[in-house]
Amino acid sequence: MTKCIVMFSGGLDSVMATHILKEQGLQVHALHFVLPFESGLGMKHEEVKRHADRLGVELRIEEEGEEFVRMMRDPHFGYGKHVNPCVDCRIHRLRKAKKIMEEIGAAFIATGEVIGQRPMSQRRESMRMVEKRSGLEGYLLRPLCAPLLEPTIPEEKALVDRGRLPAIKGRGRKEQLAYAKAHGLSHGSPGGGCVLTQEGMAERYADLLAHTPDYTLRDFKLLAYGRRFRLKDDAVLIVGRNCAENTVIEKLVEPDDIRIELEEIPGPLGLLIGNGDEDAVQKAARIIVRYSRVRENESAKVTILSKEEMQALRAVPAKDKECDALRV
Repeated sequence: MTKCIVMFSGGLDSVMATHILKEQGLQVHALHFVLPFESGLGMKHEEVKRHADRLGVELRIEEEGEEFVRMMRDPHFGYGKHVNPCVDCRIHRLRKAKKIMEEIGAAFIATGEVIGQRPMSQRRESMRMVEKRSGLEGYLLRPLCAPLLEPTIPEEKALVDRGRLPAIKGRGRKEQLAYAKAHGLSHGSPGGGCVLTQEGMAERYADLLAHTPDYTLRDFKLLAYGRRFRLKDDAVLIVGRNCAENTVIEKLVEPDDIRIELEEIPGPLGLLIGNGDEDAVQKAARIIVRYSRVRENESAKVTILSKEEMQALRAVPAKDKECDALRV
């Protein structure tokens, strides 16, 4: 049986692409890439696993790390509307997928791309250029819109029946939704965007780049979690919004950081990175109290933990105006 790899997000388009190729008798291997925000944190990726299981395909999960951060710093083709390096990201991932294709003996790689669906990476010119720069010229099949493109090598070799592939184009997903309904396919929300396409992430990334141009992978990961406050040029505070975020932030603590949390009741975990002088610590403590259940109290006891010492202090909750002025 001929093997192929599908770039698999678990979303509507990649699920449909996988199903189409399975229906043609191919052995499909689903390949899912995880942004650095979730890498190395013990995430289980249950949703994408569920969609792959329901399709009956083998799933391989690749977690992005330092190489993704290097790309983020200077994307050759720039960013989209916010800080989404879509074209560079696609090339980067397809190059990695090509190595996996060779490793497992797959005949080609497929994606759920549709001409005209995304303005940056799914224009005809961009798709052709990505194919060449990734080293997959002739071996990158887009089964949802293949009849609108030049035939690929797997089509020419009759590994895939081009005549049975749809010719979908444009931003709408009416045809994909109809196909999924007809075949009872489980999939993620249609059109779910990458976190890097969000305006808030763009603002956070701009702040990080302005104050820490040599940022680390850990710094980059923290952009996705908690409330973020720029206390001063060389000090930033991350405040967990719930128990799950507290858990992630705790995993990302480094020796030079200062942990700040309420002493007597459960509440947000604060992570002070950078200059932990008295002024920054006082500001951070007040913000932690503000985002806790005791924010209506006159004050609350807060624990400050650094590698040098542990101390306790009482802090009054910060005013909303102060928080808003510092929040990124």
